Amino acid sequence: MKQWIKGMDLSSLLEVERCGGRFYDNGVRGDAMDILKGYGMNMVRLRLWNDPFAEDGSSYGAGGGDMETTLTLAGRAKEKGIGWMLDFHYSDCWTDPGKQTLPKDWQKMDMPELERAVYEYTERVMGRCKRESLTPRIVSVGNEVSNGLLWPFGKVPDYENIARLIGAGIRAVRKVSPETEVMIHLDNGGNNALYRDWFDHYLDSGGEAFDCIGLSYYPFWHGTPEMLRHNMDDIAVRYEKDLILTEVSTAYTMEDYGRYEKLPEGMRKGMAARPALAAAVPFPMTPQGQSRFMKEIMEIISQVPKGRGRGFCYWEPAWLPVPGSGWASQAAIAYMQEKGPGGNEWANQALFDYEGNALPALQVIRDFNG
Repeated sequence: MKQWIKGMDLSSLLEVERCGGRFYDNGVRGDAMDILKGYGMNMVRLRLWNDPFAEDGSSYGAGGGDMETTLTLAGRAKEKGIGWMLDFHYSDCWTDPGKQTLPKDWQKMDMPELERAVYEYTERVMGRCKRESLTPRIVSVGNEVSNGLLWPFGKVPDYENIARLIGAGIRAVRKVSPETEVMIHLDNGGNNALYRDWFDHYLDSGGEAFDCIGLSYYPFWHGTPEMLRHNMDDIAVRYEKDLILTEVSTAYTMEDYGRYEKLPEGMRKGMAARPALAAAVPFPMTPQGQSRFMKEIMEIISQVPKGRGRGFCYWEPAWLPVPGSGWASQAAIAYMQEKGPGGNEWANQALFDYEGNALPALQVIRDFNG
């Protein structure tokens, strides 16, 4: 029987620690991974960026996302008996439905060269993981690829190119580690029409076989829990794949955390779950509301037909608002052609409060038996 996943994305943990972040459980200081394992965490999800560095060698921020950081965290998880999930972005910084920026080293390639680059890069990364006895249990080939990946070549509606690019990554994972499960991950988990349209087109375009579907679900962006339930119930049967809620979170407070970040107002992006968005969520942004939300989410996953609901990964539960740990440096913002500024936009959705104390939702996660 496959493990029911209680996962956490801890990609920013090393940076938070370097910047002074500390973690506590009932007033006792501890290692964040140890604390989370004590509350049931059995999987760590880690993102990987190709070359997340500026010309002067400085990090793009957001935890690093480079190979050394990723493997350091994977090794730390292994020492604690925790498995890990690898999230390929195939970019030098963030990817999501609004941006899928080509890595700097791939920007002059044509489609055949890009397909080969995806294969060779994936094979190289997986090979190093295997040599260091850190082979991931699950690999996501692309991150939130609802609008494709590696734009402009693999952008919706060009599903033939999307299938070729994702297929290159899947084949490389299979070659190096046939036992590793392969995931395709979309956002907007409450949008059933999106998932049907995307996977129908992918399969009709000759897309490589894969093992599980990953979904992102943030209640202030992605519809109601009932919409999530409907989508998961439908696609589990339609595609006969296991489902993992690969990114999920909600806020436990709407208190501003500017005094913790210690950034000038113009340098702070501010919280993603803004008041206007939070008002539409059917759970209050309180510790109790966050707990209720997670209980309902776990119930939805556990009730997916045919036992196809495999669990969840809570997104960045340990990203404290410490000075120096932000979502992107100025160089990263320029690379992505995004609007700034930097700072932390997720601290009010963590599973630790602004001072690093474990929140009640962790008890709910620990006590849920699926």
